[in-house]
Amino acid sequence: MLTPEQLVAAHKANIDTLFGLTGKAFEGIEKLVELNLQVAKAALGEVAETTKAAMSVKDAQELLALQASLLQPAAEKAAAYSRHLYDIAAATNADLSKTAEVQASEAQQKFLSVVDNAVKNAPAGTENAVALVKSAVAAANNAYESVHKAAKQAADVAEANLQAMTTSAVKASQSATVKPKRAA
Repeated sequence: MLTPEQLVAAHKANIDTLFGLTGKAFEGIEKLVELNLQVAKAALGEVAETTKAAMSVKDAQELLALQASLLQPAAEKAAAYSRHLYDIAAATNADLSKTAEVQASEAQQKFLSVVDNAVKNAPAGTENAVALVKSAVAAANNAYESVHKAAKQAADVAEANLQAMTTSAVKASQSATVKPKRAA
């Protein structure tokens, strides 16, 4: 059985973990806000430059050339922004997952310790019940590991899809930019 001191220590550890997870979540939010501020600042500067360039256009041909020249950088910037967003989310998720993994491992070790103590003090004739509990614990561990591996594979697939989508978007903008130049 758990003593009151052990319960208090467990609650304190849970509260520390909660504050640690909250801190990591806020770090991710801070990075996201910083990225958005950088993008907004850069966008304002670019809008000013583009407006000046548009005001100096003398004919429709120059305006079309200006628009075409802006298409590819805009697509590349959008792709870079998406990649930064994904990186921030992935890093924050990795930090949170790592903490959760450590907590789950510690909880599992404590549970196994309780089970081992119970097994040592189990009365004679309860071997089947003890084997059943150990089997259930092993099955739960295997299920957790399978889910963890599947989640990691899903994250890897999502990252690969994002990279492919980003590459496709940039290539599409490059080919769209090349076409008007050929026509001109």
